[in-house]
Amino acid sequence: MVGFYSAAFGLGGSLFTSIGTVILPIFAVSGGLGGAMVFTNDRSKGVLEYLVAYGLSPRRILLNVLIAGLVQVTIVLAVGVSAGITTYLLSGNVLTPALPEALLAYTFPMSYATVTLMTTVGVFWTSLSSPRAGMNSPLGVLPMLGVIPTAVGLVVALAIPSHAVQIVLGDELVVVLALVSLLARTDRLMPPDRLLSPA
Repeated sequence: MVGFYSAAFGLGGSLFTSIGTVILPIFAVSGGLGGAMVFTNDRSKGVLEYLVAYGLSPRRILLNVLIAGLVQVTIVLAVGVSAGITTYLLSGNVLTPALPEALLAYTFPMSYATVTLMTTVGVFWTSLSSPRAGMNSPLGVLPMLGVIPTAVGLVVALAIPSHAVQIVLGDELVVVLALVSLLARTDRLMPPDRLLSPA
């Protein structure tokens, strides 16, 4: 999907720079779900209980989950950016500084930040709650938590186009600050006793 849409935006030339690069973080969310899914599955099967018993700290477990999610995000971004830039150049467009600036200032940081925030919330939520399936489970709600920050920033930026750059960068800053605040509370929100197998 990300390859198809990025390629389509690339064919539109300036659309890839102005819209495609801003939408890519939404696709990154789907790619980043894997880390949270592994954590939930490992908790249900008792893998985390085994790891904690052998001295692995909850902070290290969270770091491993985040790394898994971020590797998947990197794959999604690599496919999306490659497809977009390829069709952008094949359409006869010239690479301007605006494209790499958009990718480096917003697309990559926002993608990694929203997925890290989404995964962190999912891990804490799963740790502190009883396992359940369905749309109201952490895994069911996480995609919305990952998409909302980007979507809100885009809607506000479109409503006030004269300040679009400041709005999306401010949105990015809010996500990073929320993430730092949560990570600082890892020990309290992810106690070892809550990582025991629920079965």
